Amino acid sequence: MSDSKQTLPKVKGTLIGVDGNAFAIMGYFQRQAKRSGWSDAQIDEVLDDAMSSEYHHLVATIDSHLES
Repeated sequence: MSDSKQTLPKVKGTLIGVDGNAFAIMGYFQRQAKRSGWSDAQIDEVLDDAMSSEYHHLVATIDSHLES
């Protein structure tokens, strides 16, 4: 994980109630991150990390950047 991701503010949101499909989870995160003022590069960095492994890694990575 790079230092830039560690300093990013958390995105308001929760995965509770979000469709469990990986693309739905990533789309939800992307929309919430844009609403929080994240740049496309910051969002892409998180999504690239999320997609670098299997489904459970994707969910854990996205969830680690959310706060309700």
